[in-house]
Amino acid sequence: MKHPLLLVLCALLPACALFQRPPHPVYAPPQEAASVTFPMEPLNLEGSVAVTGTLFVAMQLAMEDFLPWDLQPPKDASPRDACLYKRESYDMSAAPGFGGLVFVQIWARPGVCEMGMGPVLDAGAYYAIDALQWRIVAVRH
Repeated sequence: MKHPLLLVLCALLPACALFQRPPHPVYAPPQEAASVTFPMEPLNLEGSVAVTGTLFVAMQLAMEDFLPWDLQPPKDASPRDACLYKRESYDMSAAPGFGGLVFVQIWARPGVCEMGMGPVLDAGAYYAIDALQWRIVAVRH
């Protein structure tokens, strides 16, 4: 009676590898952290961006769909294609809509992945996010 249960457990154990957690943030060494001096006054608003919690979560949800954190470029990817697999190669904007919707737009940052081949025109997406139930309502690529 115990052997079939053991076989089932052994068969399901590799499936646990499919449920990976997002990576934890990497911290600099303590010596480097000790060299940072935080400003005593509030941050200078020039050049800064404030994002509400609702817009932030909607943007995070859209980016996770558009470019999942664990997605890797193919081994034979060109440098341009490898660049487009990096989240930092994109800019985003978000705006609240009606009925609890948040619209999120993602586009390739101008100049980042061009590599002498001209602008990247087809990398990006436009999302409608339901900020009440935290689900993607529609996507336009």
